[in-house]
Amino acid sequence: MAISVHCDVVSAEESIFSGEVEFGVFPGEAGELGILPHHTPLLTRIKPGTIRLKVQGQNDFELVYVSGGMLEVQPGMVTVLADTAIRAHDLDEAKAIEAKRRAEEALASRKAAMDYASAEAELAQAIAQLRAIQRLRSKSSH
Repeated sequence: MAISVHCDVVSAEESIFSGEVEFGVFPGEAGELGILPHHTPLLTRIKPGTIRLKVQGQNDFELVYVSGGMLEVQPGMVTVLADTAIRAHDLDEAKAIEAKRRAEEALASRKAAMDYASAEAELAQAIAQLRAIQRLRSKSSH
């Protein structure tokens, strides 16, 4: 039996994942963070992207999109606190494409009511959602 660590992924609305994982990969601000059981304690921000969890006893990764948030690592527990967290298979590609288009238009038009920083954040989230959808598709086609 593989060594595991308990992992919780929660959003402001609900608990998205809770269970034992062999390891996880998280979208850190400076790059992806790979976390194994007994990792050194860590508290860091994560950016919009996909969390990949290798669930104990399963061959496939559990994929969860997060809009950013905080990652806390303790020797026996990993916790992700995100404003928004959605299982990858629940993402809506059409909505993500539309959000990306709107954000790109807002960035191109300086007269837009939305400020530049908000448009950039919205664009980053839409791109991260589309990447999560693509990753899910490539996983299911194998």
